[in-house]
Amino acid sequence: MVYEGIARQAVAAEHQSHPRYIIPFLGPVWEKLKPYSWPLMRFFAGIMLMPHGAQKLFGAFDGPGLLGTSQFFQKMGLEPALPMALIAGSIEFFGGALVAIGLLTRPAAFACFILLMVAVLQVHLSGGFFASRGGYEFALLWAMMMLGITLRGGGPLSLDKKIGREF
Repeated sequence: MVYEGIARQAVAAEHQSHPRYIIPFLGPVWEKLKPYSWPLMRFFAGIMLMPHGAQKLFGAFDGPGLLGTSQFFQKMGLEPALPMALIAGSIEFFGGALVAIGLLTRPAAFACFILLMVAVLQVHLSGGFFASRGGYEFALLWAMMMLGITLRGGGPLSLDKKIGREF
């Protein structure tokens, strides 16, 4: 009797964890694509960060380059400005690349998370919420994505998985 109740609860929990699709014929499509959802999020979170690093490090995409970034950091009170500009640009560029390919995913994503939280607190917080007004909305969203990647790791379609090592 007790075992039947436990079995019924297990079956009920299984049904709750797999909701029925509103459009049933799409169910098989979603199930086939599901394994690609995490790598897609991880890849684009990393790859979209890289141009920001390229702006800071190399002056790419009309960016300020290392000297201009250093001067901006100095105005913000972030000292020593030149090494901090180099670190920030490197985390964005190289850390973003590592997250995108899923290599050293957790430490790279955590470095990006810390960097983005510094950006939220030091640069964007005074601008309010909306990114269109210089606010923290976008940087905080990105920081939370990097925190999620830190917690989850590279996942099944990552170089971490391929080499059999994860931190």
